[in-house]
Amino acid sequence: MADIILFNKPFQVLSQFTDERTQNPRSTLAEWIKQPGFYPAGRLDYDSEGLLLLTNHGPLQHRIASPRNKMPKTYWVQVEGDISGDAIDRLSQGVNLKDGPTRPAKARRMAPPDLWHRNPPVRHRETVPTSWIELTFSEGRIRHVRRMTAAVGYPTLRLVRYQIGDRRLDKLQPGEFRMEQVHLPDTPTAPSRQRHRSGTRAPKARRPNRRSASK
Repeated sequence: MADIILFNKPFQVLSQFTDERTQNPRSTLAEWIKQPGFYPAGRLDYDSEGLLLLTNHGPLQHRIASPRNKMPKTYWVQVEGDISGDAIDRLSQGVNLKDGPTRPAKARRMAPPDLWHRNPPVRHRETVPTSWIELTFSEGRIRHVRRMTAAVGYPTLRLVRYQIGDRRLDKLQPGEFRMEQVHLPDTPTAPSRQRHRSGTRAPKARRPNRRSASK
């Protein structure tokens, strides 16, 4: 068993417990998470909101955070402009970024979700519409979602991570968290050598006598 914390990281909070800045330090997880021994499994950008997982179990932390395990993550993204079907198709197929093409993603347009009010709010321009999309993928590049939407011509205005694997944000409000227990698979052990019923090791097989073998 291992413990895991599902935390709704607020906007403009670092996904770590300390800030390297000495002047004007930023908000960190230490303001909300007081349980000792828990560390974030992965990261979420300072100006992104939503689900962040923390655990007190090292192997589980690595399993969640490692890109090799390809754990899918789902984001709700508000973009500037009325996003087109062609842009959705391009996001689904993968787009070219400076560090190489992205993998195909699940992308769809969605109705505006029922979310908390962000502080500060997203800038509003009367002459420019906005739209919401849902993106699901298993990559983890720096500022991945923002770079993807910008590449198809729709800058990201608000970014909320809703799901990691099969764990969802659900009704958690910014700064709230809930704790769950995870059943971990047993670690396989190496098979032991065959033993006699008496508990002693089986004797080694004798090599055939060279003289008899040559006959």
